[in-house]
Amino acid sequence: MTGFCSVANYILDPVCGAMEQPGFTASLVAGGVAGASVDLILFPLDTIKTRLQSPQGFYKAGGFHGIYAGVPSAAIGSFPNAAAFFLTYEYVKWFLYTDSSSYLMPMKHMLAASAGEVIPFSLVQFPLWEFLKALWSWRQEHVVDSWQSAVCGAFAGGFAAAVTTPLDVAKTRIMLAKAGSSTASGNVLSALQGVWRSQGLAGLFAGVFPRMASISLGGFIFLGAYDQTRGLLSEVGREGP
Repeated sequence: MTGFCSVANYILDPVCGAMEQPGFTASLVAGGVAGASVDLILFPLDTIKTRLQSPQGFYKAGGFHGIYAGVPSAAIGSFPNAAAFFLTYEYVKWFLYTDSSSYLMPMKHMLAASAGEVIPFSLVQFPLWEFLKALWSWRQEHVVDSWQSAVCGAFAGGFAAAVTTPLDVAKTRIMLAKAGSSTASGNVLSALQGVWRSQGLAGLFAGVFPRMASISLGGFIFLGAYDQTRGLLSEVGREGP
């Protein structure tokens, strides 16, 4: 098999066949397990990243104190959110599939990701994750294993983290702004302009390396755990009566 169409079709099926309808239970449970796993492991890194982006400085924002506070509740809350996201993502991706337009798969993955969670990060991460899996599958002539999917998730997550860091900085500044200030109004462009004027490019990319490290590791765990759990559940379903 040669050409981009063959690579794109590996996203759907390792033998370039029709895309199977995703299993409801498998997608739901696998997404929930993936979401809870990430929050349990990476919550402290996200806390550190947020404090690095604080306008008052890392140590005044709390430093390393209490970085594990709220981990259990975050993990419990992430289970239904991640489950709903992946269920939506898989079904929208399946619904949009057509044999004749495989070259449009990146756009379809963007639409599927935005249907699950409307944020710029997902619009970058998921099409790239699917493409990297497809390319790896095509090169080795069989669908990627769960650990390979996890590696693709790490690369996709790290890249998405880097390019969306300014938006994350703006979100953090808006959240931490004093009530009544122009930044507290929620205007992202205004927040970005304020950071640029006061700190320049370094300010817009504050915390980029811990953010990339955290999200790369998160992508490895999140998407690897999702593929592994979904594969196991699908296998159990096929072996069942």
